[in-house]
Amino acid sequence: MTMKGDQLSLVDVGVRLTAAMRRHCGADAHIDNLVPTTLGGSNRTILFDLKTGISSRRLVLRQESVPPDYTPFLPSAVQWEVVSAAFRHGVLVPEPIMQLKSEDGLGDGFIMAAVDGESLPKRLLNEPRFATARERFLDQAGVILASLHGIDTHAFAVLEQWPESGDPIEAQLGYYDRYGLSYPAMEYVARWLMRNRPSQSTRVPVHGDFRNGNMLVDETGIRAVLDWECAHLGDHHEDFGWFCTRSWRFGHNDRPAGGFGSRETLYQAYEQAGGRSIDRDAARWWEIFGLLRWANFNIMQVYGHISGRRRSPRFAACGRNICLMELDMLRTIAGQID
Repeated sequence: MTMKGDQLSLVDVGVRLTAAMRRHCGADAHIDNLVPTTLGGSNRTILFDLKTGISSRRLVLRQESVPPDYTPFLPSAVQWEVVSAAFRHGVLVPEPIMQLKSEDGLGDGFIMAAVDGESLPKRLLNEPRFATARERFLDQAGVILASLHGIDTHAFAVLEQWPESGDPIEAQLGYYDRYGLSYPAMEYVARWLMRNRPSQSTRVPVHGDFRNGNMLVDETGIRAVLDWECAHLGDHHEDFGWFCTRSWRFGHNDRPAGGFGSRETLYQAYEQAGGRSIDRDAARWWEIFGLLRWANFNIMQVYGHISGRRRSPRFAACGRNICLMELDMLRTIAGQID
């Protein structure tokens, strides 16, 4: 039986990766210091050193690990196109190095340059060494989003066919119906969102998972934006709504913008960097939508576990998150929490 790339042992990955890099970089290429990371819900990620001659470079292998037929995540081939386009247009992303090919025997995925930095939200929000980064975070995030949203959608034409590039509520309900699990509070919130939908603005490239936890940060600030598997074309307010949902504050609920500060600080940084005008009411609607979407992501993980397609206690535990999201959605709509 042929194993998927993400199911290979670390030794097998090393052997196949060495052969792939020799095809790409020359016969003298070899790899060392393979380190699998422990985070990430949709890709297997392995750090390694590529050595050619006297030079050495730290790289990252990302292997697709989620069955694409029941998730909202972009296939790795589309992710590669998106990251490459973002990099070409100067967005702060790791440099794309190589897309995997079938002869590499590593499954679907790609290789990027490694970027030094921390991504664990609680460390970024609490450790003294990141004090300066915390002060700069929202200003830098606003600049990054202004840069991304300012790129012509033609550069991301590969996203046109993706469900989330169409009607956002219909896309979420499509996934919800596919999983076949019933959550009445979510269905109520979906109807509320339909009735209170803001006017649609001009579509822009949207990161889709722009939040604390998906950025590499050092003591000076943001170094790179990661995890583009949710990218699509949509309303620019969506990235702000997602960033400011209660789920991504990690206990710092008095600082709605990712646990770092106020919404207004983020909005003003974006607008001053040349971004589009922010409609505060629309951004709030997208926060509630973000809670619905995050609940749906957790349903996806539970579905993967109970269906036997991606069994893991970690994914089974996502069922608890769904209840928390339902409560947050209802209390937010009722004006009980900010």
